Amino acid sequence: MIYLRKADVRGHANHGWLDSWHSFSFADYYDPNFMGFSALRVINEDRVAPGQGFPTHPHKDMEILSYVLEGTIEHQDSMGNKERVPAGDFQIMSAGTGVRHSEYNPSDSEPLHFYQIWIIPDRKDITPRYEQKTFAEKHARQLVLSPDARDGSLKVYQDMELWRWTLDAKEKAEFSIKEGRRIWVQVVKGEVEINGVQASNSDGIALWDESTMNITVHSDSEILVFDLPKV
Repeated sequence: MIYLRKADVRGHANHGWLDSWHSFSFADYYDPNFMGFSALRVINEDRVAPGQGFPTHPHKDMEILSYVLEGTIEHQDSMGNKERVPAGDFQIMSAGTGVRHSEYNPSDSEPLHFYQIWIIPDRKDITPRYEQKTFAEKHARQLVLSPDARDGSLKVYQDMELWRWTLDAKEKAEFSIKEGRRIWVQVVKGEVEINGVQASNSDGIALWDESTMNITVHSDSEILVFDLPKV
């Protein structure tokens, strides 16, 4: 089975300083048919105006991942971390027993564009933690998240993997899906065809009960591939 989640039918909120698109129900956007996918609870594509941001707020029992596409996030939290996350970096925070943090666009002229992704952990009351990583080389298939932090990936407390793929126009690729697994593909940029379904910038594709994901690339593209458990 395969389902295309078109970018323009996602939930949308424009607060002036924040323009946010929600793949799943979030804040004032509620759709009982889109409460998440497997362990994925939130995929928000956010654009934050210069000098603006999210003031200090709490989280608990959630793995929170940010992937910066343009600009820089200034992150500060109750664990004592104060970091800047530039474009291309991934940042993960385990909220666990409870953490407070803020996220701002520190630039006075440049916009901030990033994905914020929430993953339901496989356990509660994790000791809060923070990690950030620059993946210097953009490999065709780069492991970003894994439960064992192998191959230089960031650790996530869930039976899942996240891959970042960069693909050239006219390239073909294949991904074997283990039995019982769920796949979510988020198209960061470009145009791809996945098992015969066309997708482009900011679209999402869900796959389940499939054994293989076949990708045909129509323009230079970047996709995030979430390999998720059946829950």
